[in-house]
Formats: sequence, structure tokens, C-alpha cells
Amino acid sequence: MDIFLISIIVLTCIVSYKGFTDPAFFRKYEFHIGSIRAGDQIRMFSSAFLHADIMHLAFNMLTLYFFAPVVIAYLGNFYFLLIYAASLLAGSLLTYYFHKNNYGYRAIGASGAVTGILYAAILLRPDMTLGLYFIIPVPAYVFGIGYLLYSIYGMRAKRDNIGHTAHFGGAIAGYLITLARVPEMFTENTLMVVLLAIPIVLLFVLEKAGKL
Repeated sequence: MDIFLISIIVLTCIVSYKGFTDPAFFRKYEFHIGSIRAGDQIRMFSSAFLHADIMHLAFNMLTLYFFAPVVIAYLGNFYFLLIYAASLLAGSLLTYYFHKNNYGYRAIGASGAVTGILYAAILLRPDMTLGLYFIIPVPAYVFGIGYLLYSIYGMRAKRDNIGHTAHFGGAIAGYLITLARVPEMFTENTLMVVLLAIPIVLLFVLEKAGKL
């Protein structure tokens, strides 16, 4: 297993566990619009290492564990780290854009970075099949699109502290960096390029229509 992937997973688990057991630590490093606007920009990065609970952490880290090796195998460690970091930042920036006037908005989770890796892997290996609940076979692109559609639901429901908006920032970064690195996908994998763009476009359509 790749040392960079394992390091990210271990670090995220350690920081998340600290957040589970130390509310002051959690509040200090979570994504919080009011604090960020006051100059505490480190939260845009640190919040990606915090999670709401064990299930939230496990889902993100398992998704990363299954999809990251594809990105590493096709693009190498440099692009894996680039996509992860850029997707993390893009997720935070998009969240800030959507919620900048809501000073009380809070969010946590590595979902933005993980979704960037997820989208990159699906573009690179559109033929992949996943075992939903480890049993039901599901095409990887269906999982990816469904993940973002669920994120739209989460953004509209506003029932948790999970950074659903960050999923889209991460997806956009992973999508664009992968296509920039492997531009032949536009002609060799046109259908997948279009399908994976659908939930991203839908997000901005709903935002413009005031439905989020």
C-alpha cells in the first residue's frame, strides 16, 4: 500500500479522534465562516481532518482507500497528492462562496478531497465496479454521480454538520486536473466526461435558481 495514502488516512484518523474526544479542539479547527472571515484561514484546511462521527470518518477513508490506488497507478504520487490537496482547497473555497454571508455556518470532513480522488479515478477507470454495502455490484460512475446527488440533498436538508458543498468543489478540482493531465479523455471517454459533469452543472443551476 502506498505510503502517502496510508499517511493521509492515519493522520486523518488521529486528528478526527482528537476532535471526537476534545470539543475545544474540534471547535478551534472546524470550518466556521465567522472565524474564517475574522482571519482564521487555517480552518479551510484543518477542517478536512475532522469528522462528525466514526461512520462519517469510515465512509470517507474507505472511499479514499478504494479509489486512491487507481489515481496513483495511472498518474503517480505527485498527481495523487496534487488532486487531493487541490480538491480539499477547492471544496473549502466553494463552501466559503456559497455560505460567506452565513457567519454561523460550520462544516467538517475530508469529503471534498476524497470526492476529487473519486472523480479522478472514475475518469481514469470508467469500467470499475463497486460492491455497494460490499454486496451489490454498482458501476463506479453511478456511485460517483449518486454521491454528488446525495450531496445536493444534504445541502438542501441542512440536517447535519457535514460539508456537502465541499463535495462539489473537490469534484470540480479532481475532474479538471485529471482532464488537463489526460486530455485525450475528451475523445476517448466522451460519455463519461459528460455524465460526470451533470451533477456539477445541476448544482450551479439550482444555486442560480435559489433552490439551495
